[in-house]
Parts: sequence; C-alpha cells; structure tokens
Amino acid sequence: MAKLVYQFLCGSGQHKPQFNEQLRLIVAEDALHAFYKARLIGERETLHIVNNGLPIQWKFIDVTEILPVNKLSDGAELWSFMNEDSDAELYIRNTQHKASILLEQGIHEYSII
Repeated sequence: MAKLVYQFLCGSGQHKPQFNEQLRLIVAEDALHAFYKARLIGERETLHIVNNGLPIQWKFIDVTEILPVNKLSDGAELWSFMNEDSDAELYIRNTQHKASILLEQGIHEYSII
C-alpha cells in the first residue's frame, strides 16, 4: 500500500493550502517497484482543468509511504495512524458519532435492497 500526496490549487492558489493524502493498493514484487509504480500513478493522475473560468489543479507531490500488505484477509490491518488530541472525551464522542452514522447508512442501504 502506498500513500500518495496531492496539493489542491484553485485559481491563483491564494488560499489556505489544501492537501489530499490517498492510500492506494499497489501490486509489485518489492517496495522499490511499488514506490516507482505509485509515483507513475500519481503523475498520471495530476489534473489541470478549468471550471467556470477558474483554473483547478490536483498537483502530485510524491509518495510518502510504502506499507507492505502481506496477506489480504478478513480483519488484516492495512493502515494505522497515531493521533494526539487535547480533548480525549471529545475525540471519543466524535469517533462514536462517525461510527453511528456509518451504521445508520449501512442499515438504510440494507433495508432498501
């Protein structure tokens, strides 16, 4: 798995810097090949468009991580991030709120089918 980082630029770029980090599965024989393959994907997906006269750009920055995925199996850990937060209770409440929204969406989708 590779982490690709893009910068989002809108107009002249005179706005708060915005970055997009993406985790991508890469099939490769080793980490070096995965790195170069991920870079090629990032460069191919660099985007320059004009929307209503406003230039928009997704600028590929680089690959920042290569994480081996040895076996795809139920419950396998694909990515982990350690976060420090000044308010533990608020962080836990927000996490539980996000989980309840996901559960509600899943139940709603299942009941439609």
